[in-house]
Amino acid sequence: MGKIVGVSFKRCGKVYKFDTGELEIYPGDWVVVETVRGVELGQVMYDKAPPVPVCPEKEEENHQTRTIIRKATPEDFEKQNQNRYKSAEAFRIGLEKIRNHKLPMKLVDVEYTLDDSKIVFFFSAEGRVDFRALVRDLASVFHKRIELHQIGVRDVSKILGGFGPCGRTVCCATFLTDFDTVSIKMAKEQSLSLNPVKISGTCGRLICCLRYEYDTYQEMARNLPEIGARLMLEEGFGTVVDLNVPKQTVVVEMPSNARVEFGGKELVQTEPGVYELANKKAHNGKKTG
Repeated sequence: MGKIVGVSFKRCGKVYKFDTGELEIYPGDWVVVETVRGVELGQVMYDKAPPVPVCPEKEEENHQTRTIIRKATPEDFEKQNQNRYKSAEAFRIGLEKIRNHKLPMKLVDVEYTLDDSKIVFFFSAEGRVDFRALVRDLASVFHKRIELHQIGVRDVSKILGGFGPCGRTVCCATFLTDFDTVSIKMAKEQSLSLNPVKISGTCGRLICCLRYEYDTYQEMARNLPEIGARLMLEEGFGTVVDLNVPKQTVVVEMPSNARVEFGGKELVQTEPGVYELANKKAHNGKKTG
C-alpha cells in the first residue's frame, strides 16, 4: 500500500503531496516526480507532511495525487547541476530580451525542469504585463516551452534572501514555507511602534515575525483590563491608560493625575469595565512618573 508524503522542490518551498506507490521512501530521500510544470527533482519532507497510508475508500481523491516516478539517481543530480548553469545563461538572455522589449518587469529567477523540456522565468512587476511577444522571442532562442510567472514582493524576498531588522537572514528564506496574513492590528496589539520603517521587512511589507507572538499576546491580554477600564480606589476612580502584556501589568492614571503601575493579579473585576484592588489595604502600585 502506498503512502501520501510531502515533497518540496526548493529550500523552504511549499510542500506538495505525492503518492509513494510501491516505492520505499524515507525522510530526506530525493525523488523524481511529475508536476504541472513537468518532471522535477524534489526532497521528501516528512516533518512538513507526515506519511499517511492511501485510503482505498478515497480512490477519487487518491487519483488526484500524482505518484512518485522514482528515487533520484546520480544522473538526475548531475542533470540538475547542468540545468543550474544553463539557468544562469538563460537569466542573462532574459534580461537582455526584457530590455529590448522595454517591459516594466524585473526578472528574479530562471529554472529549467529536470527533463529539460521547459524553462520558467519568474518576474515581479507593479501591474499586469503583456509579455506575449517576449515569450515568442525567448522560444525562438531556446527552442523550448517558455513560461513566465509573475510573483509578489514577498516571494521575491524569499528567492533573493537578505537580512531582517533583527540582523538575521530573513525568515522567508530560511524556514517559512508559507506566508501567513500579517496586519497592522498585530503591531498595535503588541504595543509596537507603527513607524513603517521599523515594522516593514526587506520586501516592503509588514514583517512576518509580527505573527509569531500575536496569539500569545492575545491570550495573555485576556487576563488584563482593557485600556479605559476604571479602577476603584479609596481616593476615587483611576483609569487604565497603558498595558504591559509581557509583564502582566497595567498603568493607571490616579485621581491625582499621577501614574501608577499595578500587577494584573492585584486587580479584581467587580462589573464590566470596573476593577478594584484584591487587597485594598496593601497599595502595591509603583509610580511610573
